[in-house]
Formats: sequence, C-alpha cells, structure tokens
Amino acid sequence: MNPIFSKLDKWFDLGIGFVPNIIIAILLLVIFRYLAGYGGRLMSKGLSRASHNEALVSLISSLTRIIIITTGLFFALGILGLDKTVTSLVAGAGVLALAVGFAFQDLTTNFISGAFIAIQRPIKVGDIIETNGFTGKVKSINLRSVIIDNLAGQQIEIPSKDIFQKPITNFTYSGERRVQVECGISFTEDLVLIEKISLQAIQSLGFLSSTRQVDFSYTKFGTSTIDFQVQFWIDQMKIGPGSAKSEAIKALKTTFDIHGISIPIRAAEVVGEVKKE
Repeated sequence: MNPIFSKLDKWFDLGIGFVPNIIIAILLLVIFRYLAGYGGRLMSKGLSRASHNEALVSLISSLTRIIIITTGLFFALGILGLDKTVTSLVAGAGVLALAVGFAFQDLTTNFISGAFIAIQRPIKVGDIIETNGFTGKVKSINLRSVIIDNLAGQQIEIPSKDIFQKPITNFTYSGERRVQVECGISFTEDLVLIEKISLQAIQSLGFLSSTRQVDFSYTKFGTSTIDFQVQFWIDQMKIGPGSAKSEAIKALKTTFDIHGISIPIRAAEVVGEVKKE
C-alpha cells in the first residue's frame, strides 16, 4: 500500500500547488467574459451608425463576443499548462470551418455577399430597383437575401449573392427619374406651335423636378404623322413614373383639344388591323 499512498500524496501536493493556476484561469475567464459583453455592445453601437442592417450588426457583435471569449479560453488553458489542448482545439476548429465551408458553400456565399451589401450600401430599404429580371421596391435587406415588392402585390426574395454579383439599376439613387411620352401630329399642323403648347402643358404639372428641364424633339416622319417625344424628370417622392406618364398624356390631349389639334390614326396601325381581319 505504501507506493499507492506515496502516489496519492504526490498528487495531492501537485493539486495544492495547481490551485493558484486554477484560480487565475477562472478569474481570467470571468474578465474575458465581461470584456466580451462590453466589446459586443461597443461593436453594436459603432455598426448601428454605419449600417441599419440589424442582422449584420447582430452577427458581427456575436462574432466579436465569441472571439474574445475564445481568446480568454486559450489563455486560461495556457496558464493551466494545457498547451497541447490549445493546439488541438485550433486544428479542430480549422478542420471544422473547412468542412462547414464546403458543405454550405452557397449559404456562406450569401452571408458574405449580404455583409458586403450592408457595408457598401448600393441599395437601401425603400429604393426602387431593377435586378435579376425583377423590378420593385426594397422591403428588407437581410444577410441571406434581399426582399423586394414587385409593385403588383407579390414579394420576391432574391439571394444576396445574385444581388451582389449582378447589375443593379437603382431608380431612387438620385431621387429623380426621367419619363418619356411619344406622340404624333398631322403634317398640316404648325410644328412651332405644337412644341410651344406641349412644353407649356408638361411644365404645368406639379410633380416635375425643379433642377431639370423638359425636352421636346421631333423624331421622324411617320406614315401619316410627324412623331415627337417629350422627356421630363419627376420627383419620385411625389409620384411614380406610370402615374406621371398618364398625367402627361392627359395634359397633352387637353391642350391639343383646346387648340383644335387632332392626333391622326397612324396608317401603319390601320393596315395592321386590316391584315388581322
């Protein structure tokens, strides 16, 4: 029994001598736990000023806490003399991250793309955009996807990587948008008068941009008409492009009626209708 008691005594002495290291390691973990909470809150406040994407702010704040706590754990294991354990944990974490990256490649790509979208902010909630063959209003920007309202009563969820990797047309970027109306008048009409009254009709609309001019130009000689187009810029905070075009057409028609100007039927359209019959 003497060798057993001798071994137990030796372990007891080693355990007593190891107690200070355990206490220091526990204190270190507690300190790093508080540092993780403080660092996460600090990161959350800083990111909230730069980005309104709550998912991104929450993710980075959580990653900050995890990194700080993991660092504290590695220090504590080092104080306890478990250096080999630290090395094994680091190697295991690397292998695990590589396996997860391959298994969830598309998901990881979407998360990274979502993070870049939130940081660079090429689009914002409320913007009218066109991308990936869809046009609509941005409802929310998440890490995995962007949700838009297609202005027809449906919501469309587009993966973040498709938004990040493909072209985006942002109609709200400048706050203004150009609208074009095309029409035709008879060969017998006074072209100078047509231009004058058309410009007056469009300029009287109350939703035009205050920094842009209305452009009028004759485009071609048609079969039975001289065609022209009017281009004007609208303030999208007041009206949408569809409604603006409708109001412009009504204003032109009213002005033409007042001045006795008729819009002739295009000969080409008539021929087409006859052929269909």
